[in-house]
Amino acid sequence: MKILVVQDYLRSGGTERQSVLLANAFAAAGHATTLLTFRPGGVLAATVAPAVTHRALQPFDLGWDWFAPGLARAAARIKPDIALCMGRMANCYGAPLQDTQPGAAVVATMRTGKPLPARFRRSLHRCRHVVANSRDARATLIGEYGVAADQISVIHNSLVFPAAGDDPGAASHRQAGRVEHRAGPDTNVLLCVAMFRPEKNQRELIEIVAGLPPDARWQLWLAGDGPARAACETLAAARGVSDRVKFLGFHANPSALYAAADVAVHASGSEALSNFLIEAQAHGLPFVAYEAQGIRECGRPGQTGWPIARDDRAAFRAALLPRMSEPAVARVALADAARAYARETFDPARQVAAYLELFTRLRST
Repeated sequence: MKILVVQDYLRSGGTERQSVLLANAFAAAGHATTLLTFRPGGVLAATVAPAVTHRALQPFDLGWDWFAPGLARAAARIKPDIALCMGRMANCYGAPLQDTQPGAAVVATMRTGKPLPARFRRSLHRCRHVVANSRDARATLIGEYGVAADQISVIHNSLVFPAAGDDPGAASHRQAGRVEHRAGPDTNVLLCVAMFRPEKNQRELIEIVAGLPPDARWQLWLAGDGPARAACETLAAARGVSDRVKFLGFHANPSALYAAADVAVHASGSEALSNFLIEAQAHGLPFVAYEAQGIRECGRPGQTGWPIARDDRAAFRAALLPRMSEPAVARVALADAARAYARETFDPARQVAAYLELFTRLRST
């Protein structure tokens, strides 16, 4: 079948990584796949497989995520059987795309905990189907946006990076990463991998660790780049923790960071099934995170992940400290449980098969 994946821009975010993973997998399964972006380029453009046709609507990068000139004409030329809208901007175009391509099944996606723009909300009701990436997102679609339950499928995010927990060299990889960033053997490395945007809320993580007991041995590693980074660096200096908060920049593949870390931490209140926490679990890291849409589905609450009421810094620290003092045997058991859950629940082959099964069903109706 002909599959069109629509995304505004191939920045380094989780939704964009999912878009590339799915497009590559659809093409590998033998389907004629086009990845259509509004803006050209982007850091993930190089990861698009040769078998995928990647086209951009803007002739050069105007920096406008919302601007999709000639989308209807491009879709008419492609004549897709399925059009999958990924991300907020692409979903805003779902309704007109369905109107201009009545023979195609346009599939909207719900992958955010943020309030939805009016055009996105219209698409939820005009597109042929909606994929929610968590059970929480499905409940939101039904309860807040009035989408019919039988128009929604839940398909979780896929693991983008291979889990290295069975790597016989894992111990040496862990040590190498810690030496590089000067983390001693008794230091607890707390890791967050996310773009530096206000909604990712790395500022809150800095506030949380700054309030840990004075005798706690920790480093906070913040991997990623973006417009909010400078403010976070200023805050770390103001809180007197610059020596223990490490700004690691963008990592095309953060697997080495997962291997070197002890606990994943996340404070965003607008996530919808965090890719970062899924990857952390797959690499054996327990997590402590503020509650948000889909967070409880990233691990087993109270066993491999500890969701915390939003903005409750004291509760966050209270959940974090025991993870930092787990004996070695308990850490190994916890890591094994986290890996097993993530590998089974978010297996890419399983998620891609679910999409293709849905697409086949939609084509026959």
